[in-house]
Amino acid sequence: MLIQMLRRDVRRKKSISIALFIFISISALLVASGSNMLMELTQSLNALFKQSKAPHFVQMHAGSLDEAEVHRFATAHELVEEHQIAAMVNVDGSHLYIDHDGGSEEQSVMDHYFVKQNESFDLLLNVNNEPIQVAKGEIAVPVYYKQHKDVNIGDKIKLTDGGYAAEWTVAGFVRDAQMNASIVHSKRFVVHPSDWEALRQRTGEMEYLIEFRLKDQGMLQQFRNDYQAALMPSKGPSVDYSLFKTLNALTDGILAAVIILVSLLLSLVAILCLRYTLLAAMEEDYREIGIMKAIGIRSRAIKNMYMLKYTAMAVLASIVGYVASWGVNALFTSNIALYLGSAPKSLLLYAVPLAAAALICAIVIGCCKLTLRSFDRISAVEALRAGTLGETRHHRKAPVLHRNRWLSVPIFLGMRDVLSRFKMYRLLLAVFIISTCIMIIPANLLNTFKSPSFNTYMGIERSDLRIDMQYSDGIAEAFGRVSNALKEDADVARFSPIFVSAFHYVNSDGVLEEMTVETGDFSIFPLEYAQGAAPVRENEIALSYLNGKDLGKKVGDRIPLFVDGIEREMTVSGIYQDVTNGGRTAKAALPFLPKDVIRYEVSVDLKEGVPVSDKQEQYAKSFYPAKVTDLAGYLSQTLGNTIDQLRLLTVVAVVIAVLIAILITALFLHMAVAKDAAQIAIMRSIGFSLPAIRIQYLTRALLVLGIGIVLGTIVSNTAGQSLASLILSFMGASSIQFVIHPVQAYAGFPIILMSAVMVTTLLSIASIKKTNITEWNAG
Repeated sequence: MLIQMLRRDVRRKKSISIALFIFISISALLVASGSNMLMELTQSLNALFKQSKAPHFVQMHAGSLDEAEVHRFATAHELVEEHQIAAMVNVDGSHLYIDHDGGSEEQSVMDHYFVKQNESFDLLLNVNNEPIQVAKGEIAVPVYYKQHKDVNIGDKIKLTDGGYAAEWTVAGFVRDAQMNASIVHSKRFVVHPSDWEALRQRTGEMEYLIEFRLKDQGMLQQFRNDYQAALMPSKGPSVDYSLFKTLNALTDGILAAVIILVSLLLSLVAILCLRYTLLAAMEEDYREIGIMKAIGIRSRAIKNMYMLKYTAMAVLASIVGYVASWGVNALFTSNIALYLGSAPKSLLLYAVPLAAAALICAIVIGCCKLTLRSFDRISAVEALRAGTLGETRHHRKAPVLHRNRWLSVPIFLGMRDVLSRFKMYRLLLAVFIISTCIMIIPANLLNTFKSPSFNTYMGIERSDLRIDMQYSDGIAEAFGRVSNALKEDADVARFSPIFVSAFHYVNSDGVLEEMTVETGDFSIFPLEYAQGAAPVRENEIALSYLNGKDLGKKVGDRIPLFVDGIEREMTVSGIYQDVTNGGRTAKAALPFLPKDVIRYEVSVDLKEGVPVSDKQEQYAKSFYPAKVTDLAGYLSQTLGNTIDQLRLLTVVAVVIAVLIAILITALFLHMAVAKDAAQIAIMRSIGFSLPAIRIQYLTRALLVLGIGIVLGTIVSNTAGQSLASLILSFMGASSIQFVIHPVQAYAGFPIILMSAVMVTTLLSIASIKKTNITEWNAG
């Protein structure tokens, strides 16, 4: 009898068994690919940092530098294992020509640093992750330009600055542990030492990386405090090993997280389908189960029969998904391979994805076991007497629905059926909720990344243009000329200057530390604040998320800040999100201009109708050597590749969600029509037309879908948004608000789902025409 029941179950449920197999396979494929992506990312990143001997602490510095002072500090400090000063020539983009069309990098947001290979550590690597060496007349270009500018070996890179001109042949591509990621808007080009000396003497501005490797990386914060307390050179941001890793892992890490999320949602669909299938099978076999119990067959033996089928299915589907993931891994890890290199093959690289696929299998089997607990509640006497499990019977306290004159009878009956037998429709509702989430969460994340307002999560005020003036001799006079020009420009609607200085403060241990602080009016171009608000009073200061986390400060706390040698008690007014300058910045509303300004920033909004690109080009020439950035294009240059990959993933997610909705709707309605055969026959015998009956089923499907879309949208915009904030918190953006495209989210996706479900419903209920009272009575 057990074998007969198993065979009958397989024959009756071929379609849903195939659907379950597909869901489990795809879920295992995605979770294996996502975990493989994370493992590739982790191991490739570790290999890159090991081969390059990445520094543990780096202080960027612009202006004159006393190298002897740095050497004395490093030699005397017990934590320092190695140190070096890497000099860089910052070349203005208007002088550099990389594009095949001959255009300069004037409108690029990147800072172009020309360097020679380091000798001790912070080594710049080639595509084989070996220290790169170039001959005279050759240049090694960051991999960013291979991807974004289609630069190839043998191409020419040109530089012209007045009477000075140089040309190099591209001999290789650089992987740079510090500046690799596209989100980092600084890039290092490697040239021969003799070419670098010529550059240094003829063009550009000198900047320095003061780099340290420590004996104990765990003492990094202590070393940072000591460096700042010693008043060492610091006209620029300081960054460390952990931030280098975070920035390198960020973009691919986000994609891996989204892939794993979609796989988990898909596995949830599989679990819901499995539960429904088991309950339906148990209901159909209820009497046989009662007979077997009555003749002494134990519940465990009966449960094992069902477990055998679904365990075998889960194991086989997970294996198929894991094996299939080998074919798509290259697609997901292509960006990692380009920027970081292929990870050394290790047992973990195969074991972790296999374990992830096995976890999906275990979850499915565990759900099966939990569902089969219902066997323990089945009484042999009750099963023989009732002959049904009662899972889909009408509820006594079902909501009452009254028909009004605007509601046709078929629509009314369809709505009443959903309300009176809501328990039967729970699976369909859950699938529609999950399908909506699978569509909306990746789409909302994509829209958020594409939105100009995303700049505010990166610590950049939203404006048309931004003018940056790095420290150099005569920077104050140059800023004065820029400010006067903007005041007199009739095309400017508003502008706001920001002055960046380095101030000292006393931490909780009484140690003097340094903090980069921006001063100005922050109400003109406001940021998004995770907590509190922008500083408006002269004793208020706002901290970046990472700064607040490091200092252990929150809104309302106090910080003693030394401004021009005078101690001022500052109150934290807000916490904002920032990934620029190492993610550790602050903003203060000081009533005066500090003495030592290391950088000027000016945000500019143009009047309506003024072409931004034309104005950017004009300002770049007029305000040279200031850097003029079109903030609308900033995201495309720094996050363009991530946006492209998210766009592809969103399309895949939408296709998966629609296919899930189609398949489950078809399976559900097929079983519903079979279950309602007697009721359909009766309705036809009393005069209901086929179109009227079909409208009932269409009403049921669309009503459940409508509820699912509403609930799915709510879940996506709450739990989905919280998940996105958690992912982005690693880059310094602790809280984001999804940018929702109303037409897409509230019209486009619902229309796509409704169309798919409507067509599926009409096709699935075509068999109703074969059902009549005579045939049913004869059966």
